[in-house]
Amino acid sequence: MTGERPGGGRDTVGIWFCPNEGLDEATSALLARNWLDEHEREIAGRFLFERDRRQYLVAHSLVRRVLSLETGIPEADATIWRSSRGRPFLQSPPGGLPGGGRDLDFNLSHAHGFNVVAVARDRRVGIDIERVDRGGERGFEWIVESFAPEERSYLAAIAEGARRDRATLRLWTLKEAYAKARGLGLGLPFDSFAFELDEEQGVLGFRPPAGDSADRWCFAELAPRPQVLVSLCVERGADGSAPRRLEVHDGFPWGRAAPREVSLPAPHRELRPLADALSAIEEHA
Repeated sequence: MTGERPGGGRDTVGIWFCPNEGLDEATSALLARNWLDEHEREIAGRFLFERDRRQYLVAHSLVRRVLSLETGIPEADATIWRSSRGRPFLQSPPGGLPGGGRDLDFNLSHAHGFNVVAVARDRRVGIDIERVDRGGERGFEWIVESFAPEERSYLAAIAEGARRDRATLRLWTLKEAYAKARGLGLGLPFDSFAFELDEEQGVLGFRPPAGDSADRWCFAELAPRPQVLVSLCVERGADGSAPRRLEVHDGFPWGRAAPREVSLPAPHRELRPLADALSAIEEHA
């Protein structure tokens, strides 16, 4: 099952959002048998609970369908290799990519019945998805403990409840997306970099970890469903340019439905160094 590339190019980042219900159980099992490679099928067979296996099958079938749409490579023929930290990469086809670009980067995230894939050309991309109602009895305090000092101070000033939970998960998904774009995952300490959030949506400021620069990256936040948060981190091009647009697709992409276009937010500013941030927190304590 191949398809024509739905549009975009080097200046476009594609985002595909798909709930598990986007594929029925029989279809996801059929696609897994025909599309997934040996490594993916082996992982799928390890899950103890059927809900977790189903999530995995839908997510990885979505990845292969998206890669086929982007490259013209049949879903089963896409060669995906993985870094030492487990981050997947697509082996570029001979002759380069249709639509331009030397390399295609993609990233997958799935959580609690929802899946999302981001694709970019000639730039790194990371994405993360979470449900706001996933806290349970333990809440989100265990997440907050991993944050940078100024982020913990920001959250402590918000009254307990839905607003603080949402702010916590906004920070968490942004951190996950950035770490995944870097290819470091949880190997990057989450207290080594920080975000300043707009009240409702968007990143106002970013302090990168040592060895990186704040203006190398762009960030965006999406809410594809009520109580679902998606954060995107995408690298600027070699010439420093940001992607011109985001194309957001909803549902499993069997056909060629037109995506929803979303503009990237205004650029963020670079936050003060950690030592200065700590001094400011002490002054207001």
